Amino acid sequence: MNILYFLVGCSILMALIFLGAFFWAYKTGQNDDVHTPGIRMLFDDEVVAEKSEEDHFSS
Repeated sequence: MNILYFLVGCSILMALIFLGAFFWAYKTGQNDDVHTPGIRMLFDDEVVAEKSEEDHFSS
C-alpha cells in the first residue's frame, strides 16, 4: 500500500513538471508560427460563388 502512495505522488509531481514546461514554452513563444505568414501570400484566394435566389429557396 505504501508503494501506491509513492507512485501517486510521483505521477502528480511529473504532471506538475510537464504543466510547468508547457506554460514556460507558451510564455517564451515556442508555439509561435513564423513559417506560415511568409507563405500565406502565395495561396490563391478562394472565390465564393454567390447563390441565386432560386438556389436559396430550393435548399
